[in-house]
Amino acid sequence: MPIRNPGVLRQPRVPRHRVGRDRLVIGLVNNMPDTALHNTERQFRQLIFAAAGEISVCLRLFYFAEIPRGERGRAYVGQHYEEAGALWTDRLDGLIVTGTEPRAADLLDEPYWAVLARLVAWAEDRTISTVWSCLAAHAAVLYDDGIARQALPEKLSGVFECRKIADHPIVRGTPLRWRVAHSRYNGVPEAALAAHGYRLLSRAEATGPDLFVRQKRSLFVYFQGHPEYEPDTLAREYRRDIRRFLTGERGDYPEMPRGYFNHEATTALALLRQRALDDRSPDLLATYPAVALVGSSGASSRLAVTIYRRWLSYVAQGKRRSDCAEFSAEPSRSDIGAPIPADPDDRPAG
Repeated sequence: MPIRNPGVLRQPRVPRHRVGRDRLVIGLVNNMPDTALHNTERQFRQLIFAAAGEISVCLRLFYFAEIPRGERGRAYVGQHYEEAGALWTDRLDGLIVTGTEPRAADLLDEPYWAVLARLVAWAEDRTISTVWSCLAAHAAVLYDDGIARQALPEKLSGVFECRKIADHPIVRGTPLRWRVAHSRYNGVPEAALAAHGYRLLSRAEATGPDLFVRQKRSLFVYFQGHPEYEPDTLAREYRRDIRRFLTGERGDYPEMPRGYFNHEATTALALLRQRALDDRSPDLLATYPAVALVGSSGASSRLAVTIYRRWLSYVAQGKRRSDCAEFSAEPSRSDIGAPIPADPDDRPAG
């Protein structure tokens, strides 16, 4: 029987030699700032658990000491996470690396660049597959191929309809179009990705590349969007950006996420914007409409579950093939690139 107890996924420090070979060891490097640290951990934890199905999964949590944190954030990761240095002499079956809020115009100037670059090199040799999310995706393509992210005219925030433009085991069972949240200040140019051999799986006119992959010694999966987001995530991010305007941390009032709020929330938020522009007072944040926090994204959680189910299946097959090859230290390209058997439980995401 598969282990379905969520408590299994709450054990952050499980030495690999103590994990059965029939269980996947998945790492999560959570780079989000303190304000989003817990929510991001919960989102990915619940997503992996929902996607695992019959696959037994052990989740290990990692952090970069180079990410600036407050006292409570440092205490939390120190108690519940492993420092990323623990990875350098270890292996994982799969890895997920989150983004974080950019602090510098150039990624090379970020305080964590050196350790993130080292993680990209390590993941190619020491994982069957790695997922790079948002800023982490930008860092990975910069390190591997010198593809620099480009600043967008304004923050890209909202829920957008993306179109699947290529088939791949990772997107098997997904519809031809889906809605997914994006939240970023930068993007990577599509032409540069194509020129360096990246395989684009989905895109939209408004977002450019959404999901793309590259087969290396490890399969690298890159998301510019956020299928893991919960219905209220963009609403909370928007509230945070309004607070920064009201307290003077930013000079301009943030644009509302596109294609996200329903009519009632949009009307209430437009009224709040007008009041804030007339009287820039932090006290106004208390009037942020509760209806907005309900979330009205229209994004499909089933899409995220389907994609991560396929990803976990991909990793599991790679592990089985590697184990059959006398637990080879480096799975071959042909092993990890083989097609995944159809899953009778797969249904198109709604």
